[in-house]
Amino acid sequence: MHWLILLVVLVIWGLNCVKILSEWERGVVLRLGRMRPQPLGRGLQWIWWPIDKLYRISLRIITLDVPPQDIITRDNVTVRVNAVAYFKVMDPNRSINVIENYLYATSQLAQLTLRDVLGQVELDDLLARREKVNTRLQEILDEQTDPWGIKVTMVQVKAVDLPAEMQRAIAKQAEAERERRAKIIHAEGEYQAAERLAGAAETLNKQPVSVQLRYLQTLTEIGSEQNTTIVFPIPIDLLRGWMEAKPPK
Repeated sequence: MHWLILLVVLVIWGLNCVKILSEWERGVVLRLGRMRPQPLGRGLQWIWWPIDKLYRISLRIITLDVPPQDIITRDNVTVRVNAVAYFKVMDPNRSINVIENYLYATSQLAQLTLRDVLGQVELDDLLARREKVNTRLQEILDEQTDPWGIKVTMVQVKAVDLPAEMQRAIAKQAEAERERRAKIIHAEGEYQAAERLAGAAETLNKQPVSVQLRYLQTLTEIGSEQNTTIVFPIPIDLLRGWMEAKPPK
C-alpha cells in the first residue's frame, strides 16, 4: 500500500516537472525566486517542481489595438484618432523581470505616445503625411520599450475622425483648389490657341494665295450641308478707304 502511494506521488511529481513548450514559446524559470540566466527553448523540458516556477512567454508578433484618443493638433483642431501597433518579445527574461505586465504597459505607453506625437503635428501633416507620423510613433515606442525586452515593429494610424465643421471647411478648400486648376487649364488652352492663330496668320501672310484656297474650302464645307448661302469676302482695306473718303462740299 505504501509503495502504491509513493508511486502515485512520483507520477504526479513527474508530470509537474515535465513541460512541453510550443515552437513560438520560451520558458522563463524562477528557481527559489531567482531567475535562471537563459530561458528554456521549445519542445520537451524538465524543471524541478516545486522549487522551479515556469512562465510561458510567446515570441509571436502581438497586435495591439490602441483605443480612440481625443487629440488637439498643433493648429488647434480637435480630432479623434485610433491606431494599431505590432510588437514582439525579444528578451523573455527582461519582459518578466523588468515590467510587471508588458502587455498592459505597452498599451498605456502607446496611448500616451499617440497623444503626445499627434499633438505636435498639424492637421495637414496628419492627413497627407501619415507615413512620416507612423514612423515617428514607431521610433518613440521602440525606444521606450527596449529596456523591457520588447521590439515594436510597426505602428499605423487607422482612422482620423474630424468634426463636421472641419469636414465642410476641407470640402470647400478642395472645391476651391479644383476651380483654381480648372481656370489655369482653361487659360493655358486659350494661350495655346492664340499662339496657333498667330502662327496661322503669319503663314497666310507669307502666302496670299492660301487665303483664296481657304475661302474655297469654306464654301465646300457650307455646300455639303445643302445650304445655298454664298459667302463673299470683302477686303477690309477696301471698306476702310470708302469709309474714310470725305463727302464733297
